[in-house]
Amino acid sequence: MTTTAPASTPDTAVLVVNLGTPDAPTPDAVRRYLGEFLSDPFVVQIPKLFWWPLLYGVILPLRSPRVAKKYAGIWMEGGSPLAAHTRGLAAALQPRLPEVAVLHAMRYGQPAQTARLRELEAAGVRRVLVLPLYPQYSSTTTGTVAALAQRTRGGLDLRVIEDYATDPGWVEAVAGSIRAHWQANGRAERLLFSFHGLPQRLVDGGDPYQAQCEASVAALARALSLQPDGFLVAYQSRFGRERWLGPATDDTLRELAGAGVRTVDVVCPGFAADCLETLEEIAMENAEIFHEAGGEALRYIPCLNDAPAHADALAALVRRELAAWDAGA
Repeated sequence: MTTTAPASTPDTAVLVVNLGTPDAPTPDAVRRYLGEFLSDPFVVQIPKLFWWPLLYGVILPLRSPRVAKKYAGIWMEGGSPLAAHTRGLAAALQPRLPEVAVLHAMRYGQPAQTARLRELEAAGVRRVLVLPLYPQYSSTTTGTVAALAQRTRGGLDLRVIEDYATDPGWVEAVAGSIRAHWQANGRAERLLFSFHGLPQRLVDGGDPYQAQCEASVAALARALSLQPDGFLVAYQSRFGRERWLGPATDDTLRELAGAGVRTVDVVCPGFAADCLETLEEIAMENAEIFHEAGGEALRYIPCLNDAPAHADALAALVRRELAAWDAGA
């Protein structure tokens, strides 16, 4: 299913943007995707003179086949989970926001963000509200979406939602998904919030990502009435040798198992849609790490994906942002 603007295109559109995904679980497709992703200077802040020979000469040839096998293990009939769920979320938002056109795009891969903006401008749209599907802001995620949108806006008026880390509707939607998991499966001994990692130097340089992750957890802990010793926060998906945010998710799971904890529920509230980092890295790889260290069960709580509560929360967020835009705020 393709999300397209209504036949009679409104004056305003909402562009829902996610990170991106390969077109297929093959080495060639993964190489194209990773090449676009890892050559973005917002993502890897190393001069091209040094980085590109390493990226194209070593990293992509070695990593692409391995990563393709991981994608093959989670691929869905409608494509990658991230693509299918992002498409579904945009489709769920459209009837909730009938006064605007809702489309989805990817920062890397297809449908390309820049092409979507051109499509909207050609259809007669005057202004676009960009909604990056990153609850917590980082220059490496929302920052690069916003920068590309500004560079390629053409004649469009543009506004970007920078974060919704403590938005009440979103917090309640995530908390509700955790409650539903507990009702169906019982509560594990610990609840682990796992966020995507970030190089420590970016946070030291002023990136608000870690502070917003912690704010999200604090809001979720309040919504769930969690005691301080009932949950932990960790960061996954490290890359390279420099220092990243910690503690690391895999190390945390080993420590929990070593301390006698036998069951852990893991939720990833920095991801709007399930993807390789949640379905393969957490639900498979880290579950195995926990088991090998002595744990009995790691139960992964899925992302909100295209659930009605997720669409409701984001639709309310969009309506508030559009009202503020109309008011000149």
